[in-house]
Amino acid sequence: MQKCVVWVFRYPPGFTISTDACTVYTEQGAESIQKLIEAEVKQGVAFLEQEMGKKFGDAADPLLVSVRSGSRASMPGMMDTILNLGLNDEAVEGLAKKSGNERFAWDSYRRFVQMYGDVVMGLKPESKEDHDPFEVIIDEIKEKKGVELDTDLSADDLKQMVSAFKAMIRERLGREFPDRPVGTALGFRHGRVPELEQRPCRLLPSNA
Repeated sequence: MQKCVVWVFRYPPGFTISTDACTVYTEQGAESIQKLIEAEVKQGVAFLEQEMGKKFGDAADPLLVSVRSGSRASMPGMMDTILNLGLNDEAVEGLAKKSGNERFAWDSYRRFVQMYGDVVMGLKPESKEDHDPFEVIIDEIKEKKGVELDTDLSADDLKQMVSAFKAMIRERLGREFPDRPVGTALGFRHGRVPELEQRPCRLLPSNA
């Protein structure tokens, strides 16, 4: 990201949380890392809002960002991505109105909840024999609707899917899916910093 800016390529604004933060987590724990980077993340979000002319969590025209993990050394295929961070129950309605496409907005939201639940909240298959809990819900809804492809699902189906995802998270983890955009940006509060160990995180606007 930094090299693209230096080389004067067109590139959306963003900011990076370095792997030093993960070193602090490993050595000192979650509370230390929260104190270390919370202000930095909020400052970075404010920078993106100013650059993009959009507000994080705005119900009319929300700023959405992509979070991409990296590493100190090249690790092809090992990195995680979260798209559409900034969506919540209010912002998705704004995205639907702004885009004129309700299905697109709710598909973006269900993808965000699925990726965040997997990468940050740790809802993954517990063994090779287990199925991905989110894919189980998707398959159940498609079977109920009598369709084979995700693209055959309607906006209402995707709304149902988001609700089912959140209910599953509540049942398995005993807490609600975070609904405040800044709270989701500070995902370490929900106990999954180890997922980012030794990986810098880059936050870039999704709706550049």
